Amino acid sequence: MKQPQPARRGHLKVFLSYAAGAGKTYRMLEEAQEQRKTGVDIVVGYFEPHGRKDTIDKTEGLEIIPRRKIEYRGVTFDEMDTEAILRRRPQICAVDEFPHTNVPGAERAKRWEDVMVLLDAGIDVMTTMNLQHLESLNDEVFQISGIRVRETVPDWVIKQADEVVMVDVTPEALLNRLKRGVVYAPDKATQALENFFKEQTLTALRELALRQAAHEVDIRLPDQRPADRVLIQITDEPATAMLIRRGRRVADYLRAECFAVYVSPRSDLSELPAEERESVEKHLNFARNLHIETRILHGQKPAETLVGFAHRYQVTQIFLTRLSSRRLISQVLRLARDIQINVVAERQKQR
Repeated sequence: MKQPQPARRGHLKVFLSYAAGAGKTYRMLEEAQEQRKTGVDIVVGYFEPHGRKDTIDKTEGLEIIPRRKIEYRGVTFDEMDTEAILRRRPQICAVDEFPHTNVPGAERAKRWEDVMVLLDAGIDVMTTMNLQHLESLNDEVFQISGIRVRETVPDWVIKQADEVVMVDVTPEALLNRLKRGVVYAPDKATQALENFFKEQTLTALRELALRQAAHEVDIRLPDQRPADRVLIQITDEPATAMLIRRGRRVADYLRAECFAVYVSPRSDLSELPAEERESVEKHLNFARNLHIETRILHGQKPAETLVGFAHRYQVTQIFLTRLSSRRLISQVLRLARDIQINVVAERQKQR
């Protein structure tokens, strides 16, 4: 027997900040307590205490759904029990650490995918994440911090949020919390101060977070601008992943349609050399995961094929990697004088 469909999709609220210890989870639990006091049926689906007493105290009186235990390679891991939350069917569920990767054996790979299931069931969700986990900012965060973040959330997921709340704290205050042992245990705090928690890094990340918060407000306002369309050239070069992120981010700012196009000299990708085919398919799949429409075009003249597609679909910006041949770049510039051409070099991390 089919389950009845919910009358509406759940409301998603994201508490966003630029670093651990800024107070996202505390703020989320504070709101959860306020909701409970007004009689709202609210549960905590997942909470990661990190030994922070003030934050742990904020869970007092809240119903916490027991975690699900999953064994992997002889070790038992705790994960959010999404199915138990669905059976419980609260009005609101608080979920910590939105970008978390689930252990193999879970039904879904990422916690944000679990949250999507809750939302589809009509359950409102409050959740937390740090800015560095936003997919389109992956290269920029690497440049700032020297650390490549592996757990990311696609931008289209955050765009579905009904509310994004920036939880802000000055870098000075955050470093003070870290030194007092409020954020991490002493040994981990010392390691953090030598790596991610440098004042220069935190300042740059905070500025990035404030810009992102302003952008989140902007994309939720009515837009009267003419339609833009962005075209990203797919190649087998590793820098293509960076190009995809950059193009997707620009498209988001412009609220533009976005295409990722690979021009193949052969009629089918299966005819490409194995290593080249694997790289192209990887980049096409990455683009699809970011909700970019992908196309494979057959053509012996890559520049003409690319620009011809751009003109047919009224593309306003084309993104090429600087690793493309000079000949291709010069031909695209000549053929697409009416289109903005962005030739992007891969950023190097700060020294």
